[in-house]
Amino acid sequence: MNTEVLAGNILKLVGGENNVAALVHCATRLRFKIIDNSKVNQAELEALDGVITVVKGSGQLQVVIGNRVPDVFRAIGAISGLLDDNKAKQVAPGQKNSALLLGRLIDLVAGIFTPLLGAMAAAGVLKGALAIVLAAGWMTNVESTYIILHAASDSLFYFLPMLLAITSARKFETNIFVAVSVAGALIYPSIQQLFTAGNPVTFFGLPVMMMKYTGTVIPIIFSVWLMSIFERFLNRHIHESVRNILTPFFLLTLMVPLTLMTIGPIGVSVSEFIASLFVTIYSVNPIIASALMAAAWQVLVIFGVHWGFVTVFINDISVMGHSYLKAASSPSVFAQSGALLAVMLRTKDKKLKALAGSSFIASLFGITEPGVYGVTLKLKKPFICAVIAAGFGGAIAGYAKSSAISMGMPGLLTLPIFYGEGFIGFIIGCIVAFVASLALTLLVGFDDPALQSAPRSTPSAPTPGEKRTLTGETTAANAAQVGDEQIVAPISGTVIPLTAVDDNVFSSGIVGQGFAIVPDEGRVYAPVDGHIASTFASGHAIGISSTGGAEILIHVGINTVQLEGQYFHMQVKEGEAVKKGQLLLTFDLDEIKNAGYDTVTPVIVTNSEAWRELHISDKPHSRFGEPVMALSL
Repeated sequence: MNTEVLAGNILKLVGGENNVAALVHCATRLRFKIIDNSKVNQAELEALDGVITVVKGSGQLQVVIGNRVPDVFRAIGAISGLLDDNKAKQVAPGQKNSALLLGRLIDLVAGIFTPLLGAMAAAGVLKGALAIVLAAGWMTNVESTYIILHAASDSLFYFLPMLLAITSARKFETNIFVAVSVAGALIYPSIQQLFTAGNPVTFFGLPVMMMKYTGTVIPIIFSVWLMSIFERFLNRHIHESVRNILTPFFLLTLMVPLTLMTIGPIGVSVSEFIASLFVTIYSVNPIIASALMAAAWQVLVIFGVHWGFVTVFINDISVMGHSYLKAASSPSVFAQSGALLAVMLRTKDKKLKALAGSSFIASLFGITEPGVYGVTLKLKKPFICAVIAAGFGGAIAGYAKSSAISMGMPGLLTLPIFYGEGFIGFIIGCIVAFVASLALTLLVGFDDPALQSAPRSTPSAPTPGEKRTLTGETTAANAAQVGDEQIVAPISGTVIPLTAVDDNVFSSGIVGQGFAIVPDEGRVYAPVDGHIASTFASGHAIGISSTGGAEILIHVGINTVQLEGQYFHMQVKEGEAVKKGQLLLTFDLDEIKNAGYDTVTPVIVTNSEAWRELHISDKPHSRFGEPVMALSL
């Protein structure tokens, strides 16, 4: 998969740069905030090689990529201005008013915390490893080596307000450097000394309640949000000739004392209340609380609402130094691993076996989305088994009072972040979740695609409104007569059913109904009169909108997007009007075969749901221009 090609195609299919209000990413997903959803071509997005699935929820369009999502994210940034700090896009008024508050909140939280999670996980692993080293007696906390490594592991948490100031300023679209200066003032040594001394502190005679701000989360986020409001107000009323100096001056002079006097103490108090509230709930029955958290976690991840809990995890760690809930959610990852292994061992479908195997390996290191969306959730039963098994594993972790000392995706590499009280119980809980999920999935089973036959029986006459794909029933002559829209062969070759295509996206009919051609030559002609609706940077596919209303996708070969345009030569441009029989695309058939790619070419009506009937010719071989399909309204 070429990330640049994939990035360009994704950006085009979400409606272009101007249709994106915001873009962030998590471990496996691009999260788009779309301005006009009607411009998004979800079917083609899901069909892209490199996209696992597309999910709409929580006010976002989530494009699941897998563990290469940072590369695709950066590639989109390289070809657009979506990642520019000063890029300010506005959602259309109707869209903005109809957006859910929950979706906006999740988008806000994801945008603030996602950039920090990788570094936070690395620091947590190092912190946990040092704790193990100390417990084993291999090093003491007064050795210079330990002091240096401890500083490396703890600096992120100590200076967390400054890091959050950066991400918050980007999200609230305010001056990053002023925001960092405000955060730096909160943890400035002399300010911290005032807190430590415990003496009364005033500002122009007004009392200041001193707090410890190192490692805090909420105070700086609220402070930067309020600062962004003040900045916009000042910029409207200060002349542009002195704005670059006076606006930062007033912001610093105002925000530092205001934060120390009001926002800071309130934020710290809220943080401590939230932490104590969840500790209280957890202490009532840690076993049930942890079991429910583990069982629900992957469901929360699917809908993208887990970010609300991520905020709680980070707050717990910053206030108490550890998070029970973070540890409770982690067995769900290993439960998905067990289900994926079971699918890999049991399925007879080669593609599913390969996908389950690769997803299983990724899940062991905390990346579950490819396995969930691509395997367990699609098969349903393995996902349910994993949820049940996760509940058992979470209950054990809760009984042991396991906790996490840092953030990070639960996996084999991040086990040290759970070191401390209940660590053994946590390991046991994860093992139980894995084994139970594996055993349950093997016992319950699932509908294996390889064992599901899909014979084509001769259908009865269609009832009104019924859509059918008929093979072996309509002659070539009739195919050109019975429909409201006639589609001719775009390529000369052998016509085969779409179900015979060795690609689940096409053969399953997810993209739409149609047929496929095993080409005799490397030339693609227009199958209808219409205009070019879409082209691809890789040149391997083309979309056509016919004058009769059919939307047709011609996809040359399977996985040929990986050729990155090599051997393909597009002859038309997007938006260009074309006539039936006009040359659209040429490709080197022999070279593509020599490169190891299947050249079968699906021809799909992507809006097939709009047609009552689809009649396909029974002629096994067609020359380009000969009628193959007829559509009836």
